Formats: sequence, structure tokens, C-alpha cells
Amino acid sequence: MTVGVAPYLRPATLGEALDALAASPEPRLVVCGATDVYPAHATRPIDRPVMDISRVAGLHGIVPLDDGGWRIGATTTWTDVAAASYLPPAFDGLRTAARQVGGRQIQNVGTVAGNVVNASPAADGTPNLLALDASVEVVSAARGIRLVPLASFLTGYRATVLAPDELVTALVVPAADGARSVFEKLGSRAYLVISIVSVAAVVITRDGVVADARVVVGACSAVPMRLASLEAALSGVPVEDAPGIVRASHLDELSPIDDVRGPASYRRDAALTLVRRAVAAVTA
Repeated sequence: MTVGVAPYLRPATLGEALDALAASPEPRLVVCGATDVYPAHATRPIDRPVMDISRVAGLHGIVPLDDGGWRIGATTTWTDVAAASYLPPAFDGLRTAARQVGGRQIQNVGTVAGNVVNASPAADGTPNLLALDASVEVVSAARGIRLVPLASFLTGYRATVLAPDELVTALVVPAADGARSVFEKLGSRAYLVISIVSVAAVVITRDGVVADARVVVGACSAVPMRLASLEAALSGVPVEDAPGIVRASHLDELSPIDDVRGPASYRRDAALTLVRRAVAAVTA
């Protein structure tokens, strides 16, 4: 990666970072692990100011909230998530994804928040966070803190609502008592690969029936998508019947494309299989 003549800043405090964003005459490229930035600039220089937030105090770690939810700081790495055995079963899917994002070196420096901000449709973290109903904590020097639902934060292919003077400081996951989760990923191999299709599911059961279900498919649309019709169909269904509820029509809202990893028709068929597999696993 070549930075070229673009100035490089590594602030130590959140205030310094926000002031730098506010004062910059052009949008800064914010990095932490830079694992998504490097491939994009391997053969061309970065021509705008770079700000590395990896040393900003107070942005690292996973902490419980008073309301039963959880806060994942912006510089929290995939390794941190994978090692967080204290997290409830609702996070099992995200922890599975954490162990499949690149190799160990990538997991040690790549961040969950960076995965979200990069806004790739094939991101492994985003489907799980959408299924967890997560929100993105965003801060600017001028407007303070705002909490944006992740579904609203992502606006399209590699596009978000983040303003040039704003910084993502955390991901906030609400309480999900009794929830179980799972993550299924299809790639050309088991590890070190971009998803052809991915599926995250979070389900809460009570008295042997599905009380709440959230199912998200990644890599089959401009952004990972929740399957609203399937979620509605699963509500109130006995757990043993849940896998049989899944129909191809529940995936109609997806819009897979043909690319080097597979044709759209293959993606759609694979997504149906993975959705059924995920629903079966999370209701077993």
C-alpha cells in the first residue's frame, strides 16, 4: 500500500480524532487494521489524508451494558470477538464468523467495525450484526453522538450514511435473552476466502415454538438482507417444524449477481440450502 504524499495522522484521543475530521478540507481515509484498505490500494497510491485510529483510547473492547446489551468498541478485533467466550449464545454466529475472516494475521488486526464501514455485500460480520439487530454508534465534533440502526447505516454497495466529519466509535447490540445464533458460509474453500453466500440466523424459542427469528443472507444483494417474509412465517411455528417452513419464495427479495465466484442462479440455490441449514441448526 502506498500512501504517497497524503498526510498521515495517528491520534491518541477521540477528541483529537474528531477535531482532525472536522478540520480536514477533504474527507480523511480512516483506518485501524487497514486489512480492507490494503487490497484496494495495492497498485495505486492513497491520494487523501489518512487517519489511523488504532491507538485512540477508549475504543477497544467488548463490554456489557446496564440494559443487558453489549457494546463492541470500534477498534475491537476479530481475535477479540473469537476469544470472548463470556458472550451469550446470541453471539455464537458472530464468533464463528470471527474465526473465518481471513487468516490469523488478519483476525489479529482487522476490526468488526471496519468490516461494517467497508460495507462489502460479502462481509462476514454484517449479516450476524443485522441478525442481532445491532446499531452503529457514530460521533462528530459538531453534532455529538447518534445511534444508527445497522440496517439504515448501510445504503448500498460499499456505501453508508457516515458523514466526512463522523467516526464510528462502537457497535451496540441490544439484549437478546434466550437467543441462539448460527453462521453458515459458502466459499471456494473453508478459510481465507470471500463468501459466495453467507447466512446468519438468530432465533428465540419459548415453550417449544419460535418466538422471534431473524435470518440474513449476505453476498446475494448490494447489502446483506434480512428475509422478512421468512421471519414472519417462522413466528409461532413449533421448533421441529421450522426447517420445513423455508421456501424458495422466501428468498425472492434477494438480487444475486454473476461474478467470478459464481453465477446468480448458483448463489440463489446455495442460499436456499444454507438458510435451511441455518434454521435447522438454530432450532435443534
